[in-house]
Amino acid sequence: MSKKLEGKIAIVTGGSTGIGLATAKEFVAQGAYVFITGRRQAELDNALKEIGSNVTAIRADSSSLSDLDKVYDQIKQEKGRIDIVFANAGIAAFAPLGSITEEHFDSIFDTNVKGLVFTVQKAIPLIPDGGAIILNASITSVKGTAAFSIYSATKAAVRSLARCWTLDLKDRKIRVNVVSPGPVDTPGLNGLVPEDHKAGLHGALASQVPLGRLAQPGEIAKTIAFLASDDASYVAGADIPVDGGAAQV
Repeated sequence: MSKKLEGKIAIVTGGSTGIGLATAKEFVAQGAYVFITGRRQAELDNALKEIGSNVTAIRADSSSLSDLDKVYDQIKQEKGRIDIVFANAGIAAFAPLGSITEEHFDSIFDTNVKGLVFTVQKAIPLIPDGGAIILNASITSVKGTAAFSIYSATKAAVRSLARCWTLDLKDRKIRVNVVSPGPVDTPGLNGLVPEDHKAGLHGALASQVPLGRLAQPGEIAKTIAFLASDDASYVAGADIPVDGGAAQV
């Protein structure tokens, strides 16, 4: 059976846990060689063990332009190109209106928007014509969530960037698409609340999903792999919700 990403070179930012790790695994399973980035060395080391082969981990903060330069310098030296970019690195935190601080605003926008913009822009010289860029957004870009306005605004920005970049890159036939997950059982989600509140958070989120449960990271990864593959050769500028129906009905 042929592998849909055979011979491709991919980068997954924030690839050490959650959706990023699941996507790196799926890319490798589909034949790609994957570079993953993350800020924490211990998580990167664990991810390398889980993925097993055809992967390189680079410690980097996606909101740091100098870190991104080092990442792409290494990829250029080792592989010479990038066929697939999954700009996934992101952070989240609750803060209701009235309690939003400058630090809260800057930290989330720096990673989720600035980091994503320069992750993609700095990759462009290494992407051959016909490459694929996938941006990780969220259904919070179209649904209101209490105490989550700044995070949600960053994800709305991501959706807008994909529309514009599809036009910027159309002459090179580089496809830019967005995946918008609903609630997913990841360390990032679980880290939003204390451990003894996790079950309550899961229950509350699952109650808003027609399918009645949270997604597993691997379910999101399969959609991302589709968008990265030639199976999605006529999909461009799209926002694909993978949300169990939460933002659809």
